[in-house]
Amino acid sequence: MSIAKYINPDLVKERKNATFDVDEFAAWIYGDANLVQMKRLVEEELYQDLDDPLDLDYLSYEDVYNRAVKHSVDAAKKLRALQERLHPGGNEIYPTFMSGPVGMALIPAGTPMAVHGLMFTRAFRGQGTPEQYEKFGRRADNCEILGTYAQTELGHGTYLRGLETRADYDRKTDEFVLNTPTLTSYKWWPGGLGQSVNYCIVVAQLYIDNEPLGVQLFVLQVRDEQTHAPLPGIDIGDIGKKIGMQGVNNGYLGLKNVRIPRMNMLMKNAKVLPDGTFVKSPVSQLAYFPMVYVRCMVVLGNSILHAAAATITTRYSAVRRQSPINPDGPEPQVLDHLTQQMKVVPEIATAIAYRIAGGKLYKLFEQTSKDVNRGDYSRLPELHALACTLKASCTYDSAFGIERLRLSCGGHGYLASANLGNLFTSATAACTYEGENSVLYLQVGRILLKTWAEVLAGKQLMPTMTYLSECANWSKFPQWSDDWKCLAQALQYTATNKTRIAFKSYNERLKRGMPQPEAVNATGIELTQAAELHGRAFVTNNFFEEVTGPKAAKRSTSLNKVLEDLLELYLVHTVQRHMADVLRFIPLTDDHLTSLQTRLEAVLARLRPNAVTICDGFDFHDKVLSSVLGCYDGNVYERIFKAAKKSPLNQKAVPASYEQHLKPFMKSNL
Repeated sequence: MSIAKYINPDLVKERKNATFDVDEFAAWIYGDANLVQMKRLVEEELYQDLDDPLDLDYLSYEDVYNRAVKHSVDAAKKLRALQERLHPGGNEIYPTFMSGPVGMALIPAGTPMAVHGLMFTRAFRGQGTPEQYEKFGRRADNCEILGTYAQTELGHGTYLRGLETRADYDRKTDEFVLNTPTLTSYKWWPGGLGQSVNYCIVVAQLYIDNEPLGVQLFVLQVRDEQTHAPLPGIDIGDIGKKIGMQGVNNGYLGLKNVRIPRMNMLMKNAKVLPDGTFVKSPVSQLAYFPMVYVRCMVVLGNSILHAAAATITTRYSAVRRQSPINPDGPEPQVLDHLTQQMKVVPEIATAIAYRIAGGKLYKLFEQTSKDVNRGDYSRLPELHALACTLKASCTYDSAFGIERLRLSCGGHGYLASANLGNLFTSATAACTYEGENSVLYLQVGRILLKTWAEVLAGKQLMPTMTYLSECANWSKFPQWSDDWKCLAQALQYTATNKTRIAFKSYNERLKRGMPQPEAVNATGIELTQAAELHGRAFVTNNFFEEVTGPKAAKRSTSLNKVLEDLLELYLVHTVQRHMADVLRFIPLTDDHLTSLQTRLEAVLARLRPNAVTICDGFDFHDKVLSSVLGCYDGNVYERIFKAAKKSPLNQKAVPASYEQHLKPFMKSNL
């Protein structure tokens, strides 16, 4: 029987019983039906000649990297050709697809060129002068040079002011002298830095006459463009094997008296003049703008990883049969067990909630970028705060959600061929890069302290924080009801009061004479809790507005009903997750709590018939999921067995270790 042509009857039944149109759902989640169709056409063209990603599991570390380089180059060529055919002269498809689901299929081990497209090329457009773009950026866009973004050091990560790499200006030669003076100042982790790139943007402390002037961005060539050999004064290499993303070629970089021209400092904002005069940036945060962009992309990226894992697990749960509910009955689909629904379906809703929130965040980034280009920096603090909190909450929820989904697949979820392990390691890595989550929550906590002071002073707040003023004016929470607005407001009210208490604790410490930095540290637990709830309040309210707002009139009744059920599940589940905090500020009764539990069970029952088709609506190609458990046809056991047969250990009937070790051992009469 051909695996490809036969579809498991359980999945056929699931799709037949769905109450909504899967294509309409896909158009909603992607934002445009035409975009979905173009995506499908592109995938059919791109995925015709791909290697089996399972082969990577049996290669050496070096061979995985070499394969990732080949895949990256092949993908770049394919996407460039597609770009020129569909949008001649444009540059939208290539970088977007390299870092999205298409990239997951084309480059399954991860690409050492990811940071090149996400940060290196964008830095020239956002931080460089027109002259610098012409010199470096245009070549980078054409992949004539490959680069990365070298910020994190062996001894310092998120705390940028602690970076030790130095760039000292030499007036005599009109050059900067770059040094990593200690082992801990070595650049560590940049993707592609190991052996793949020949340029990088180095984030270093600027010194003029030995006076520190803050971190700035410098363009540095690290390898010869012809031979690829490291240049003088540069110690560079791969940092070693990680728990995932083996093809990314993360690297280290040491610098000893490496000289670069003055004009290699990106000077769209801050500047160093030939006489050594330093011209400050109009807003210091502009130096970190490339990192803010990546945080926005992380939210969208991790929501995709989360949705992919949910798709795999949901399809498997519909095919796997186990443990009769009635002792004398047949084995049901695992998805019929309420406990399995509780493991799986909330993760579907969470992935959707962050997909919507990530889209809202990205629109804010685009608008802020336009404002910055006009000299308007007013929304930078709001973008920074929202990007920090969503990056932290999304990566945390997706990492733990994917692990929960893996556990929901039982033993088969532990197979590398299930691909849940790769999805997990990609998701959990994002909890650390571009700002470790606890540190980001602390940054948001400090912003909330400042915002609460503005609430007390009656000042106007940034739009995404106006609810703090509204809730602060309530003497108590309004009458509890079962509607969605009540649940969304409950989270806003809880976040508001957690902020109020953190502010009170912080100020009490100041009154006792504790220095301000120590007071912030001592209030850290309360600040991070307030920041997390602020993020949850945004995501839930944003989901609520998407489902109930004006856009609903443009959707069919059947799709709206499914989206309403997903909203109901997400709101009830999120309130229950934070019930300890909610009960601190809202006097719910036992009847209220019982009602929430009843609602949870009821909405799980309503979503159960639609779970598989909702995941179909994510529109993941089998090549993207790359999972024996999650293919569209549901032929799980055939694919598991076929993957097992590919193991190198199964290519010989008797392994070499038998004659070398096992046979002598068993004959030794130990």
